Amino acid sequence: MIHSTAIVDKSAKIAEGVRVGPYSIIGPEVEIKSGTVIGPHVVIEGPTTIGLNNKIFQFASIGDAPQDKKYANEATYLEIGDNNVIREYCTISRGTTQDIGITRVGNENWIMAYVHIAHDCQVGNHTIFANSATLAGHVVVEDHAILGGFTLVHQFCKLGAHCFTAMNSVISKDVPPFILVSGHMAKPCGLNQQGLKRRGFEPDVLSQLRNAYKILYRSGNTLDQAIKKIDVLAKESSEVAQFVAFLRNVTRGVLR
Repeated sequence: MIHSTAIVDKSAKIAEGVRVGPYSIIGPEVEIKSGTVIGPHVVIEGPTTIGLNNKIFQFASIGDAPQDKKYANEATYLEIGDNNVIREYCTISRGTTQDIGITRVGNENWIMAYVHIAHDCQVGNHTIFANSATLAGHVVVEDHAILGGFTLVHQFCKLGAHCFTAMNSVISKDVPPFILVSGHMAKPCGLNQQGLKRRGFEPDVLSQLRNAYKILYRSGNTLDQAIKKIDVLAKESSEVAQFVAFLRNVTRGVLR
């Protein structure tokens, strides 16, 4: 299952059923689990762990050293989960010792061509990254987030679950869950209603989330005032509780 032109380090752990295409290079301290398909001309450096049933397309660079001038060849890591699609020319870097030392990509993510996921990023499950979406270092992307093409995310930002960024969005602050943002610099554009409907959110839940959105963005409240008012709604909705919990734990301020 490994093409004769591929170069695989003797220390790499390649499970039964892994396919490695022509001219790909698998370095030391790489572990690839069963069912994963590595296309041609892919470079994977370690320490990197890649889970089950992933498909990595040609010319991707996975697990190489972080693009951080402070990096001094420390042992840092990349962990990729199961059932991810990583398309052409994607770059995913290992972590740094200035953070937890691990870049993570979860399960069932769809990562399109030319996407860059920098050092120490933490990507959840079921996300979609359209072409050329770019994460700077230390970014968190929660489950079911969708990043439009050419979205740029500043380091240390956090993108909440089920949020949606339109193409060419430039994100410099934290994006709360469930909302849609757009622009350079990005601004809130309402609830991500179509995405939430597709995922089966009930009308009453959407209504509660719209009320929370209006309190944060349409009522002239400070962030602290909005949190207090939304907290009242959170008692009746786990989704609103998730929304307000995010607001309490922002790292770079809320995108408003």
